[in-house]
This record gives sequence, structure tokens and C-alpha cells, in this order.
Amino acid sequence: MHKLVRLDHAHVWHPFTQMRDWLRREPIVITSGQGAVLRDMRGREYLDANSSIWTNLHGHNHPKLNAALKRQLGKIAHSSALGFANEPASGLAAELVKLANPKRSASSPRRLQKVFFSDDGSTAMEVALKLAYEFTRRTRGPKTKPRFLSLAGAYHGDTVGAVSLGHIDLFHKAYGGLLFKTDQVMSPYCYRCPFNRAKPERADARKTRKCNWECVGKVEAKCAAARKQGNPYAAFVFEPLMQGAAGMIPQPEGWLKRVTDIARGHGALLVADEVMTGFGRTGSVFASQTESVQPDFLALAKGLTGGYLPMAATLTTQRVFDAFLGEYEEFKTFFHGHSYTGNQLGAAAGLASLELLARSTSVAARATLEKALRRELKSLWSLSNVGDVRQVGLVAGVELVRDWRTREPFALAERAGIRVCEAMARRGVLTRPIGNVVVLMPPYCTTTAQVKRMAGALYEAVEEVLGG
Repeated sequence: MHKLVRLDHAHVWHPFTQMRDWLRREPIVITSGQGAVLRDMRGREYLDANSSIWTNLHGHNHPKLNAALKRQLGKIAHSSALGFANEPASGLAAELVKLANPKRSASSPRRLQKVFFSDDGSTAMEVALKLAYEFTRRTRGPKTKPRFLSLAGAYHGDTVGAVSLGHIDLFHKAYGGLLFKTDQVMSPYCYRCPFNRAKPERADARKTRKCNWECVGKVEAKCAAARKQGNPYAAFVFEPLMQGAAGMIPQPEGWLKRVTDIARGHGALLVADEVMTGFGRTGSVFASQTESVQPDFLALAKGLTGGYLPMAATLTTQRVFDAFLGEYEEFKTFFHGHSYTGNQLGAAAGLASLELLARSTSVAARATLEKALRRELKSLWSLSNVGDVRQVGLVAGVELVRDWRTREPFALAERAGIRVCEAMARRGVLTRPIGNVVVLMPPYCTTTAQVKRMAGALYEAVEEVLGG
């Protein structure tokens, strides 16, 4: 056994991993990367088909990001944000505000004006949750008991507050005794629509009736009921355009705008979790902008530093910020923070990543890559074990089923998604499933030939593992 494997098996506990399975085999040990390619300790090469768990935007070992980090290292790696400011964090905050308000004037009350830095998606959501909670108490009265509404199948992170906002029993049920109660409401899942409105996936599929937006009506009913009870929701929490950990489930066009208008109309703040969908991943710089939705809180992480360093940001409005202003002795301060808040290395990488993102060549490359991904995914429809192929921008989820005609899912214990991804790895393509959904989310530097290899490896793996 290789020394690196021995060390890993002896000491490392991996996330979301059944370690008994892990310890039975030699893992892939990544030692280097370039662009969309990763290399392991034995010299084998793989395509990074999920952008290193949705974080890497521009590719590995990018010269511009490397140079930005080297420049910053020549100055300082980190100093505390508790009592001190720093150059790259201030600059990054200003750039994020610009990106988040492409059409908002500086005087607009809904302009996202303030940025609170943290470490990852979970902490970005904790910041939004705490701010929304306390803002509601300060504006509605200290006796208010703020309530939150989020979507069925929601996943917003692993910290206790973020888990409380989530509704995936497999991940969250075990911690029920630690959590506060939040309400959930039906989210759109067109492929498995209980009202039989699903768009036909194949030309010969049974025709469906016109959609009457029952899922929107559920949000209206929930918000109206909370208001009638005298305690409107403090905030409505959502992932815009696509729910990630729920299974890469896209929202039909118009749904986001409808439900956010409803929630805001009933007095709720809007919390947009763009940890996965942000920074051009779904088309627009931020997914909310696709339907002109301006949230009161915007949570960002993953791609913020181009996949280089852990860093997150929560953007909010001047109105929220002002609710925490006061004289020292009033103790209205937002008592929350992290040791590495506003870290200089992370901020320097973030600034370089945003500059790359804005280049006209990068915008054009993403558009070309999106079209190539859509084109290559079409071949998967011929497989009887592919029930649905879902794509929003540069995010794709391929749902595996026993038979596309019945849509019968595989039991999770059968490890269908895991086995298919293992077969893809043998073909030099790395990704990770969400249950029975195989994710393809390539870095923006991926070539059309590499996208073709990714889709081809998935096709062959489904044929091998499930019989095609």
C-alpha cells in the first residue's frame, strides 16, 4: 500500500463518506492539476467533471490566480478583521456590491450595499440567518418569534442554523434534537410533479396537461397562513434557478419571480443561497438576476476565490445594516465573526477570479461550453436507465431510473449513482453523484473535446453498470 494511502486510512475522516467502504480500497489520491485535468499519485489523469465539488471556476493551477496569491504573499497572508481593515477585502467587497447591483442606483433601498465575510457556504448562510432573525426582532418588536420558510429538499449547509433551514432527512434527521423548527413548502420538481404537469422528456412520452402552477399556490398559502396567524415569516430562503443537493432540480421559468414576489408581499425578507449557483455557473453572474429578483441577503462561497481558498460572503442592504447601528453601550453590535474573516489571500484570489469572470473572452467561452454540454448530453436520452437530463447554464444533473417509462427510482442502498461514478473514474472522469443523480459541472476552461469525453464516459458507465 502506498504511503499516502496508509496515512489517509490511518488518520483522515472524509465528509459524506461511509468510511467502512472507504477503508476497503485504495482511494484516488490527487497530487496535481492543470486546467480541467487532475493527476493522482500514480500519474493517472482525470477530467474534473464536478469542478472539485462545485468550487473551481477557471481551472486548476491558473496563472492569474497563482500570480495574485504570490503578490499577496509578498505583503501579508492574514491579519484580523476584528478591529482592523485590509486592502484586498475592501476591494473585493466593493466589486461584489457592483456585481450584485447591475441596475440598482446607490439610493435604492433594495441595493445590496454591505458585505460580511466568512469561511464557507454554511457560515455565509448562518450570517444571513442571524441577521434576518435579529433584524426582524428589532423592526417588529423584541417579543417577535421570527419564523423561516424554505423549500422541500433544501440544503443550505452543515452548521446547526443552516441544517435547520434544510429539509433532506438523509442529511438532517439525525440532528433533529439540535435544530430549531422551520417551515417547508413544496418546491418544483417537474420530472416528478405530483400534479402530473411534467414536461415530456422524450418525443414519445405521454402528453401532460397545461401547468397551473400549483407549486406557486403552495407558497401563497403558506405565507398567507403565517400572516393570518399574526407572525409573518421573517424570511423566505431559496436556491435560485436550481436546487443543488436536492438532485440538481431546476425551477421552471417564471417560478422564482412569482414566489419571491409572493413572499415579499407577505412581509418576508428574501435570502438567496447562491453558494452553488453564483459567479456565472447558471448563466447570469448571479442566478437571481436571471428573473430580476433582488434578495435582501445574498450568500456566496464555493467559486468566490475561483476554487483556491475557503472564503464566503453575505451581502445585505443598508436598511439591515442600520438596524445594528448604535452607541457602544447600547450593544446593538452584530456579535458574530470568524478568525479568518476577510482573509487577505482569499480576497486577493477572489479579486483575480472576478476579473477573469468579467473578461469578454471568458463570457464567450462559457456560452460556447454551455452549448457544447447541452449538445453532448442529448446522447444520454437513448439510455433506458436515464429518466431525466437537467441543465441550467453549466450545471447538469442526469437522473438514473430503473426504466424511463415508469420513472421508478433505484433504492439508495443499491448505490446506482456511486457505481456509475466509479465506472466513470475508470474512464478518467471524476464526479460525485447526489443519490441517483450524476452531476456534470465542468470548470469554465473545459474544452469541447473534454466535455465530449465527460458525457461519453457517463454514457459508457451507465451501459456498463445498469445495462443501458
